[in-house]
Amino acid sequence: MSTLQNLEETIEHWFAQGAAAAGNPEAEAAFQQLRNALEAGTLRSAEPDAATPLGWRVNAWVKRGILLGFLLGQMREMGGDEFSFIDKHTYPARRFAVEDGVRIVPGGSSIRAGAYVAKGVVVMPPAYVNLGAYVDEGTMVDSHALVGSCAQIGKRVHLSAAAQIGGVLEPVNASPVIIEDDALVGGNTGVYEGTIVRRRAVLAAGTVLTRGTPVYDVVRGEVLKASEDQPLVIPEGAVVVPGSRAVGKGKGAEWGLSVYTPVIVKYRDEKTELSLALEDLLR
Repeated sequence: MSTLQNLEETIEHWFAQGAAAAGNPEAEAAFQQLRNALEAGTLRSAEPDAATPLGWRVNAWVKRGILLGFLLGQMREMGGDEFSFIDKHTYPARRFAVEDGVRIVPGGSSIRAGAYVAKGVVVMPPAYVNLGAYVDEGTMVDSHALVGSCAQIGKRVHLSAAAQIGGVLEPVNASPVIIEDDALVGGNTGVYEGTIVRRRAVLAAGTVLTRGTPVYDVVRGEVLKASEDQPLVIPEGAVVVPGSRAVGKGKGAEWGLSVYTPVIVKYRDEKTELSLALEDLLR
């Protein structure tokens, strides 16, 4: 049996124990092994899998292991004089060395233990990366950006100022938010509820994507929606901007009201690439 299989069985065992696992050294050792693997990027709460319809597989047992960490944790004072906080002792703030190759600019950013941050990532203050998240090489996490719990961020992604990438920890079998390689997420943009943004997509400033909001693709003449068992998926290379659609009945129609909806207005081309050239200068 592989080490990973052993860890999965051990995590499942202690998670099933509930409160009885608290204070057990074996349970804490198993959780520490899981947290270390998450930080190293050798274990992920969701990972690419070409055999699945969406190309991603959720590792629900990993999410249960993350929840186990909260169960085992005790409230403690942590940090130093300049950055003191009180949290579960199982989830301290991560510390980095020069050898990690992660550039964290001073000014109040925090990366929680159990998050993977690859070499070449830049974190501008203040930003927050939560537990279970995976941030791949060359990505920029700009000021006031959030990478939520278990969110999966690909290579060379730009999360612009105040971008909010929602976390999905429960239910444990739910897909987290996934932003694939080379996507650009504009300022004040929010991506929530397990949405998948395919590679090279561009989300203009102020775009909000959720399960309940349809996306109108005026290029292909389609309306993209999430279903009961499938998340909202933004196609590869799509350029999405905030838009509106008219209310078709009742007082809304009578008063000429509109409601927000994202709109795909084009797909990335050479002109779009030129407008993104500035990103390379920021790294």
